[in-house]
Amino acid sequence: MAAVQTKQDLEEDYSLLPVVHDIIKCIDKDSADVHQELVKLKSRIQEARDQISSMPGIDVSPAVQQQQLLTLREQVRTKKQLLKKYKSLCMFEVPKAS
Repeated sequence: MAAVQTKQDLEEDYSLLPVVHDIIKCIDKDSADVHQELVKLKSRIQEARDQISSMPGIDVSPAVQQQQLLTLREQVRTKKQLLKKYKSLCMFEVPKAS
């Protein structure tokens, strides 16, 4: 069964702050684990880059996105007007409960 991640779990997955905190602690303790923690940070950053590059619309410029948004809003407005028009025609009969 697939586990559903909560918002907090997702935020923890993409937060770099705990890893940076661990790096600082290792530096303060003169620990040999600094290299390992740096590798963790690099992998988290790479995962974030991969996630961002796979997002839909990331390759589209803001101007094109704005134009698409305006087009979609116009379509919604037109469809709302059509729905209102068809509802006002009273062509739909509502079956009565017996």
